[in-house]
Amino acid sequence: MKIALVHDQLQEFGGAERVLVALKKIYPQADVYTSFYNPRGLGEHNKHFEGWHIHESWASRIPFFGKLYSPLRFLAPWIWESFDFSAYDVVMSSSGWYMSKGIITKPDTQHICYLHHQPRYLYHYPTAVEWQKYLPVNIYAHIINHGLRMWDFESSQRVDFFIANSEETKSRIKKFYRRDAHVIYPPVAIPATISESAENKNYFVTTARLARAKHIDLLIKAANKKKFSLKIIGRGRDEEYLRSIAGPTVEFLSYVEDKAFANIYQQAKAFLFAAEEEEFGIAPVEAMGYGLPVVAYASGGLKETVKHKKNGYLFNALTVDALLEQIAALDNLSKQKYHEMQQAARKEAECYSFAVFEKHIKQFVENITQE
Repeated sequence: MKIALVHDQLQEFGGAERVLVALKKIYPQADVYTSFYNPRGLGEHNKHFEGWHIHESWASRIPFFGKLYSPLRFLAPWIWESFDFSAYDVVMSSSGWYMSKGIITKPDTQHICYLHHQPRYLYHYPTAVEWQKYLPVNIYAHIINHGLRMWDFESSQRVDFFIANSEETKSRIKKFYRRDAHVIYPPVAIPATISESAENKNYFVTTARLARAKHIDLLIKAANKKKFSLKIIGRGRDEEYLRSIAGPTVEFLSYVEDKAFANIYQQAKAFLFAAEEEEFGIAPVEAMGYGLPVVAYASGGLKETVKHKKNGYLFNALTVDALLEQIAALDNLSKQKYHEMQQAARKEAECYSFAVFEKHIKQFVENITQE
C-alpha cells in the first residue's frame, strides 16, 4: 500500500506538526506534500524532517511566499488542487488553517483528512493576530474569505473520511461541513517516569505560542496581582508586549532543551492555560504527563481532558479573578489531595500516548482499505 501525507506548510513547529511527525513514524515510507518547506524557520525542530522526501508546491517558488502565504491564502485552492496523487492508494491530509484537505484524489485513492481545526479566520474564531481592526485589511479579508469559505465547504465534500482530533473538532466538522468524523486524539509526548513530590513546588508554568488567542497576558496579570512565580516557555509575535507588562515574578524562558524542560515541569506546582476555543490542546495534556495539575479556561477541547477538581481546575471566564479563584482552590489542597490530583493528571495523559495513537490510526486505515 502506497501512502502520501499532506500538510499545510512546514515553517513552524506546533501541535499539527507533531501529529505529522507521528504519522510519518507510523508510515516511514510515505511521501510528504506541502505548500512550502522552510528549514530555517523551523530552527532546532527541523531535525524531525531531515531525510524526508518532501514535495513542495509551485507556490514555494514565489519569492517571499513563506512570509506572504497568509495574505496570499486565496492561492490555496490552486496549490492543493495542483498535486497529482494518482500513484497512491491512501492519502492522509494533516489539515488546519491552510486547508490541505482541499486536494483532489481519483476514485481508486482513499483520502483521509486528519483535521486539527477548521480555518478559524473563515468562521469567526479567535486567531493569532487581530488583523480585522485595520479597515483595508478587513475589507480585503471579507472579499477573499467569502470565496475561500465556499471552496472550504465544497472541497470538504471530496474527503472520503474525516478524523477529528477531539469531540470539539468533530462537532465543528458536522456544523461547518455537514460530515461525520471519527475521533482519534493526537499523540502527546510524556516521560516514562515522573516525580510526584509535593515539596518545593513554588511556581507555575505555561507553554504556548505567544499569540493573542492564547491569552498569556491574563496569566501575567494574575501573577502580577498575587505575586506568584510564573515561568513562560514559548516564542511568538506578542513577546515584546507581554514582556512589557510582566512584573518581577514572571520569567520568560523562550526555547528550553528537553532535559531542562522536564526539570522545570517536575518542579512546578501546576500548569496554567488560558487559550480560547482550543480544539484539543496538546500542551496541557503534555504537562499532565509530568503529573502536573492543570488550571485551564473551560473552552473548546480542554473540557475533554481537564476534569474539574480531579486532574485540575477549569475557570469559566477570561478574567484575572476567575483564574485566581481556581489557583486558590489548588493552593488550599492538602498534600494528600494534591498527590491524588497529580496521579489523576498522569493517568489522563497516558490515554494520549503515541502507542495509543498508532494503534487507532493503523486500525482505521486497515478498516477503510478492506471495505
